[in-house]
Amino acid sequence: MDDVQAKLAEITDMVESAKSMPLSASCVVNRADLLARLGELAELLPAQLSEAQALLKAKGDVIEEGRAEAAQIVADGRTEAARLVSRTEVMQTAVREADRVRTEAEENATRMRVEVEDYVDTKLANFEVVLQKTIAAVERGREKLRGRHELEQLRELSDEDAEAAPLPE
Repeated sequence: MDDVQAKLAEITDMVESAKSMPLSASCVVNRADLLARLGELAELLPAQLSEAQALLKAKGDVIEEGRAEAAQIVADGRTEAARLVSRTEVMQTAVREADRVRTEAEENATRMRVEVEDYVDTKLANFEVVLQKTIAAVERGREKLRGRHELEQLRELSDEDAEAAPLPE
């Protein structure tokens, strides 16, 4: 994520420090350099996508592990309760303990799921911000390129008008 942000910062600095065109909001940017940096940025993005997918898989694994642990705790509680069936008081205690363990396991599984979802959501939100910044940078670059073409057209029209005007005598 830091690499993507660093590349975006480099591109932004390049555009901000570019030589301005007189009487225009346009600037001169080295096309090859800008395209190279955008290419590097494009290469970094698949790695960020892979990281997000790995986080989603890890989330599923953690949830499944929590479910398996909860099932094991419940099974352990039932085994213990069956062992203590001979006495009513012991059985009641075992039932309460089994309920407590089950509730605790469910709470732990829920807590773990929420933590994993929050973590994945944070990573995806960060990734979304990076993508939005990248898109905005590309749009600004394209707008600046379009602006340069319009400036050239205006110069050509101005040159034609100067040639067509009669010289004062």
